[in-house]
Amino acid sequence: MKPLIIGDLTAKLPIIQGGMGIGVSLSRLASAVANEGGIGVISGVQIGFRDPNFKQNPIKANLKAIGEEIAKARKLSPNGIIGMNFMSIDPHYNEYVTEAVKHGIDLIISGAGLPLALPKLVKNSKTKIMPIVSSVRACRLVLTSWLKKDNRIPDGIVVEGPKAGGHLGFKMEDLQNGTMQTLDEALTDVVNFVKDFEQKHSVSIPVIAAGGINSHEDIERVSNLGASGVQIGTAFVATEECDASDDFKQTYVNAKPEDARIILSPTGFPARAVNTDFVKKAYDTDGIAVKHCYGCMTGICNPKTTRYCLSDALFTSALGAGGLVFCGERVGEITEITTVHNLIQKLCNEPCKA
Repeated sequence: MKPLIIGDLTAKLPIIQGGMGIGVSLSRLASAVANEGGIGVISGVQIGFRDPNFKQNPIKANLKAIGEEIAKARKLSPNGIIGMNFMSIDPHYNEYVTEAVKHGIDLIISGAGLPLALPKLVKNSKTKIMPIVSSVRACRLVLTSWLKKDNRIPDGIVVEGPKAGGHLGFKMEDLQNGTMQTLDEALTDVVNFVKDFEQKHSVSIPVIAAGGINSHEDIERVSNLGASGVQIGTAFVATEECDASDDFKQTYVNAKPEDARIILSPTGFPARAVNTDFVKKAYDTDGIAVKHCYGCMTGICNPKTTRYCLSDALFTSALGAGGLVFCGERVGEITEITTVHNLIQKLCNEPCKA
């Protein structure tokens, strides 16, 4: 497995651990992956939810936690590559990204919408930026916009297929009917487009495959299609180092293939989650009344009409008290809790040296 080169950063292994919120991938998981030679990613979504004052001032708590989690990850992995993932639809996106850059984060990966504002937020910093796209159309739009408005080239591109967990960049009807592009199809289109773009502008842009990657064979397959690396989320949840609760991890272990369910998130995006009792109550009944609105998606989520509070649902699950548990389509293949080291060894299909 060749190293993954992103600008002046070199990961010895071409494996990026996907950012998973809320509270699923924080400093402990990210640093463990970085120490193995991959790229560890902290999720910036409502990252301060454990702060005692979060309910009164979530923005302040999140800004504080961004700095704290980056510092913890640096202490645990002083020589590793640490990134953060932010949802571009977050109304406080600019503030959160700016805070991460201030604390010297190596890399920002951003999806849940097109992160068109990202180049301005990292200007004059060493922070690398990578958009998440699900089609060549979205890729073309981001690259064209960044180049025209900011004269900025992405340091890499994540192509996320329909088997990913959490929020998905596809239409609900396509996901339900199976009429969307597969990861391999979208990846091939993006790789071909990026090759032409690279030649035209004399740059190098690694393309990362994501969504449904779960084995060494998967990595080999997408590498043969032109991917320089992979982003993996679901498999890293079932590790001892994952920041989520043991009950959250056990939900993955207990899940059967048919338990991965497509839902319409309060964000307006389709998403994939384990079909827990919470999901059944939220989607098969009239929903769950919102007791407190955190204002995390102003203009997108209406607390009076939404089926449930997304933040509360994810807080609850991260703490192991039920709630919403996002997952990838292949969650049913997870049968045990392992370690980050052992998982990396499995993905490499040989003893890997960090």
